[in-house]
Amino acid sequence: MVKPLGVRENPRKNESPRALVLRLALAKAKSVSCRFPGHRVLGADTVVASRGKIFGKPNDRREAAKMLMALQNRPHEVWTGVALVGPEGNRPKASAEKTTVYFKPLSLAQVASYLNSKEPYDKAGGYNIQGTARAWVEKWEGDYFNVVGLPVGLVLRLLNRLNPGEARGKGRGI
Repeated sequence: MVKPLGVRENPRKNESPRALVLRLALAKAKSVSCRFPGHRVLGADTVVASRGKIFGKPNDRREAAKMLMALQNRPHEVWTGVALVGPEGNRPKASAEKTTVYFKPLSLAQVASYLNSKEPYDKAGGYNIQGTARAWVEKWEGDYFNVVGLPVGLVLRLLNRLNPGEARGKGRGI
């Protein structure tokens, strides 16, 4: 894993969640690709959206609490953009995946306890579906792995478009 340089993750005015994650995934992949010419680079970005508001990673405890309370007892969307760049001669490929997640109602005590863990602070929307927050999920519609952070099926489809045959195991793979 290589950290992209110079990619600001702020949404632009009136930018949709889908457009945001596509833009950021491509920017991240291009940023890393410049440092590793001749190599295939995967970039990805995930956000949570609810009622027209985009939630990235919370900056602090207060912001994480506000996010969780805004998401509880209603459906929200998890968007992940994925971009594959390189090697030279191949045009970048990018796509996005959406999964709808339905949270149960949360008590202030549940949220306060969760905020004492490390889970909410490096996750879009302030929660980790494969961790403690799994108990809050009533159901989801779409790809579970998208919510975990990387929609593997989408990555394989993009890889196959970039270089047909590789997604079926006939090449170096990713």
